[in-house]
Amino acid sequence: MNSTGSSVSIWRQPAQVWAVAFACVVAFMGIGLVDPILPAIAGSLKATPVQTELLFTSYLLVTGVAMLFTSWISSRIGAKATLLIGLSLIVVFALLCALSGSVDMIIGFRAGWGLGNALFISTALATIVGAASGGSSAAIILYEAALGLGIAIGPLLGGLLGEVAWQGPFFGVVVLMAIGFIAVLTLLRGPFEKREPVPFSAPFKALGRPALGVLAIAALFYNIGFFVLLAFSPFPLGFSAIGIGLTFFGWGIALAVTSVWVAPILLRRMPITRIILFVLPLLAIDLIVAGILVAIPMALVICIIVGGLLLGIMNTVLTEAVMEATDLPRSVASSAYSAVRFIGGAVAPPLAALLSHLWGDTVPYLFAGVSVLIAALVVLFGRRALAHIDRGSHDAAEDAEAILIGDAA
Repeated sequence: MNSTGSSVSIWRQPAQVWAVAFACVVAFMGIGLVDPILPAIAGSLKATPVQTELLFTSYLLVTGVAMLFTSWISSRIGAKATLLIGLSLIVVFALLCALSGSVDMIIGFRAGWGLGNALFISTALATIVGAASGGSSAAIILYEAALGLGIAIGPLLGGLLGEVAWQGPFFGVVVLMAIGFIAVLTLLRGPFEKREPVPFSAPFKALGRPALGVLAIAALFYNIGFFVLLAFSPFPLGFSAIGIGLTFFGWGIALAVTSVWVAPILLRRMPITRIILFVLPLLAIDLIVAGILVAIPMALVICIIVGGLLLGIMNTVLTEAVMEATDLPRSVASSAYSAVRFIGGAVAPPLAALLSHLWGDTVPYLFAGVSVLIAALVVLFGRRALAHIDRGSHDAAEDAEAILIGDAA
């Protein structure tokens, strides 16, 4: 076991790490923030469900494509400048969303929000890895904790503010992201920031590495299941904004718990590919059951929360796998992988709404379940390319578990 892990607690980090982590929480809140207000936006702006789901698509598609270039940008202007530009863009475009008068305007401004999100998120993980005490295992756990907390709080805040007006959640993001900007501006400094220019082609070449390519393709199909559950479910639930917010708050808490506490335990006991091949079929079953029971709101709520438990494990395991997949700079590996998986997420919401319109609410969940099974097959047939990750996963997991426990006593 790594000696560092036995003496360092994940919760004892420099102020600059907490500044980036806080901004991560707010950035990830932006993913689920609009979830509770989707029906309200559709009603207020006279938009169809397919149009409304494009709020996710424009955001995720631009996020994914832009991530192919963020490592090139950050290697030239520095991590701090990249983070601040990303946060600034999110503030500006979230404000423009709040002031919009049509769903088409919001769709366009969410694309600008996605650009800011790409600059921020892809740089944030590499920044936390470089600055965190306890090495990459501690950084990944902290990053996933921020992701889980942000995804949990986003829908709840969106539901509370959405009860006042559909514009409320957007104004909430403006305020919180402005605070995050100030925190990063004042607290982020240190020797972690290395200016080593990354070639423009680096992320594209990275995807040619077998291990990273397998993980990226699997994540593309996995993210389809993720975003069908997140983005489509508010419509068949039929709840008010606060009801949807509370449902996905429970989902986010479940995701955070398993990503921070359960995933490291599983990584200590099982190779990464075995965990993936165990959890993905369970997630597919959960999505199929959700489709079968979609007309029963409480059954759908249970399926959503169970899905959160499984998604939390997958998020941490996949992030750990990507960080260990190649000897490339972490920002390059993270950007290349994230670009592909976000593009998968961009496809899912409007396609789910269209499938629902054509054949009913059951079909989107069946589509999501099949997509997750395809992700499992990609990993199954690509296990040889991932063999070196399996060999190193036990040491990384032991470090992660030790760091998580740390010296909390």
